[in-house]
Amino acid sequence: MSEFPNLEPAFTILVTINPPITVDSASRQTKLMVVPMVAGAVTSEAGFSPSVSGKFIGMGNDYIHADPDGKHLRLDAHSVIETDDGATIYLNYTGVLNVTSELAAIFAGESESTITPWGDAFIHLTFETGEEKYQSLENSVFVASGRFRYEKGSSTIVEYKVSRVKE
Repeated sequence: MSEFPNLEPAFTILVTINPPITVDSASRQTKLMVVPMVAGAVTSEAGFSPSVSGKFIGMGNDYIHADPDGKHLRLDAHSVIETDDGATIYLNYTGVLNVTSELAAIFAGESESTITPWGDAFIHLTFETGEEKYQSLENSVFVASGRFRYEKGSSTIVEYKVSRVKE
């Protein structure tokens, strides 16, 4: 199936999130959830170039809209990464999250400690940077699968396995 693209494992992203701030929306008739991204880390997979390792800086947010039927969430996240070598990279990702009973319980604060399975969250990532070493990130297509790691009494961590789309 040479017509289909391949995926090259690129990096793992861990995002620590706080509970959402909700904003009513008359035009959408569903609430906007603004989810603070309070910490995060990026770690390259062995052999991926350019190697990216760093942490989230400042306060990022994920602007989430629920579909009217409540079965899917539409993600639109923005943050800044500071690499271990001092470069700054703007990160934006959009995607779709299937709302499972496990995930609904996490968002409602009713879950016990759990790790959700892979396959219910998919995103597309884009990057911006002025650092020559990382410029190829801007010209590549990245996709990821995500899962939630929740421990009662602690902040939720979203884990993404990111791959670059290759020919």
